Amino acid sequence: MTTDPSRVVERIRAATDAHDLEALVECFAESYRNETPAHPGRGFDGRRQVRQNWERIFAGVPDIRADVLRMTVDDGVVWSEWVMRGTRPDGVAHLMRGVIIFGINDDHAEWARFYLEPVDAGDDGIDGAVGRVVAEPRR
Repeated sequence: MTTDPSRVVERIRAATDAHDLEALVECFAESYRNETPAHPGRGFDGRRQVRQNWERIFAGVPDIRADVLRMTVDDGVVWSEWVMRGTRPDGVAHLMRGVIIFGINDDHAEWARFYLEPVDAGDDGIDGAVGRVVAEPRR
């Protein structure tokens, strides 16, 4: 295990802000495993897929910036709250918020449980949101 797993998360954030693909990819183990529990079909394995994803993200949001709002470490596991923002080439704002839980070993992210999602600024309030989740008819 690394001496300070939070340093790996800070390297990921800094590489994202610098748009440094090589530095970002280096933060992940070759055998990296990404789980997306709310969207199981989006899970993937391997550093190669990390590279492909971030090549597309840097192209699609060329001014992307990341902030880690909060972070805590427990025995090589880093719980981190993120905000990522920028603007797509078509002028549309990009905003994602959520949590990423990283398993860190040997100064690399070995796995993550990814809960970062695009922000839905819908205006239907809590009643509308609950209604959609439980498939209630609209009132």
